[in-house]
Amino acid sequence: MKTLCLMILAASSLASAKELRRQFIAGETMGTTYHITYFHPQPLEGLQKAVDAQLNQINRSMSTYDPNSTLSRFNQTSSTHWFEMDEGMTRVTQKCLEISQFTERAFDCTIGAVVDLWGFGPTKNPKPPEELEHLMEATGPHLLELRPKHLIRKKDPRVSVDLSGIAKGYGVDQVAELLRSEGLAIFLVEIGGEVYAQGRKPDGGLWHLGIEKPDATGRRIQKVITLEGEGLATSGHYRNYYEKDGVRYSHIIDPRTGHPVTHKLASVSVIADDVMTADGLATALLVMGYPEALEFATTHKIKAFFLVFQEGSFQEHQSPLFPQDDEKGHP
Repeated sequence: MKTLCLMILAASSLASAKELRRQFIAGETMGTTYHITYFHPQPLEGLQKAVDAQLNQINRSMSTYDPNSTLSRFNQTSSTHWFEMDEGMTRVTQKCLEISQFTERAFDCTIGAVVDLWGFGPTKNPKPPEELEHLMEATGPHLLELRPKHLIRKKDPRVSVDLSGIAKGYGVDQVAELLRSEGLAIFLVEIGGEVYAQGRKPDGGLWHLGIEKPDATGRRIQKVITLEGEGLATSGHYRNYYEKDGVRYSHIIDPRTGHPVTHKLASVSVIADDVMTADGLATALLVMGYPEALEFATTHKIKAFFLVFQEGSFQEHQSPLFPQDDEKGHP
C-alpha cells in the first residue's frame, strides 16, 4: 500500500460568491481515508452515499485484502483459462500494462507474490528470500493476456496481480467523474494522498496543495503547488517499511530485480491529466532512482518533482515541465 505523501493545505481565504458555499465530506476507503471539498449553495443530499457506493465497488473489484474481490479470485485460480473481470479491473489492468511497457517494467502489476514475499501483502508475513528467484519466474506483463469483453488470462498459473499501485488514483478519477455528473464544477478529491483538483474557487483562487517532507516522525510541508484541472500523485518509501537484522526493507519493490529499492530518492510527485496515470508514473520513477528518473521524465515530458537525500538533507529537483512556484501563483 502506497504511503501517504501529500497533505492538503487549508485555504487561507474562502471569500466566495454568495450563491456558492464550501461543502465537505470525508470517509474511509482502501485502507486509508478520503476527503472531498466542493462548492455548491447547499450540501448535495445523497452525495456521500453515492461516493461510498462507488469506492466500495472499487474495493470489491481490486482489493488484495478481500479474498472475495474479483482480483483476489483471479489470483487464487490456478487456471490459464479466460477469466471475466468487471469494468474497473479491466481499465486499471490495461493502464498497468501500458505503464509497464512505457517505463520498461519499472512498474509491473504482476509482482503480487513478490510483494507478499517481502511482507507487504495481505499476510504481512515475510517469506524466505531464497523463494524469490522462483517467484520472479512468474512475473512480467507478458504473462497476462487481455481481450475484449473484460476477459483476462494468465499464461503462467502462478501469476499474482497487485493493482494497488494505481487503484487509489483510479478511485480519485472515478469520484471526480461522479462529481461532474452531479453538475459540480469546483471541487477537490483526495484519497490517501492522491488528488484531483477541478476549477477555481469562487474567489478566483487556485487549489493549494502541499507535498510532504520525507519524514517518518511527523508531517511537514516541503513544497506548495497549485492545481487546476489536473491530478497529483506522490510515491515515497520513507514511511512504509520495516527493519530486520539491521536491514531496512522498503515497500517499494523494483519489479526488474524483485528487491526493495535502497537508493537515495525518497519521494516522487507527478502531475498528469488523470490521477491513475500520475499514480503509476510516480511509482515507476521512484523505482528508477535519481538521476535515471529525472532523465526519463525530461525525455518523456512528465511533470515530476523529486526529493533526494543528498549531503545530509533532502534536496529538491524537478523536471523542466513541473511548474515553478511563480507559474500559477504561490499562496
